[in-house]
Amino acid sequence: MSRKIKKRDVDEQLLDSLITAEQEWKQIRSIMEKSIDPMGNGLYHEHLARAKYLFLLREARHRKISAIRYNK
Repeated sequence: MSRKIKKRDVDEQLLDSLITAEQEWKQIRSIMEKSIDPMGNGLYHEHLARAKYLFLLREARHRKISAIRYNK
């Protein structure tokens, strides 16, 4: 028998992913800003991380998720 997935569990996972994606994007951006000669591969990873973060942010807004509600 499969366990029914609760909306709250999925929302918490989405928030965790959102926070992780934001940290990853900011870290890559910081490295690229400090770089003397940013390479195309680095720019690609920065844009990819930003796109991932913005996608998760839009999904959280669509689901009307607030980080304040899920404070542990």
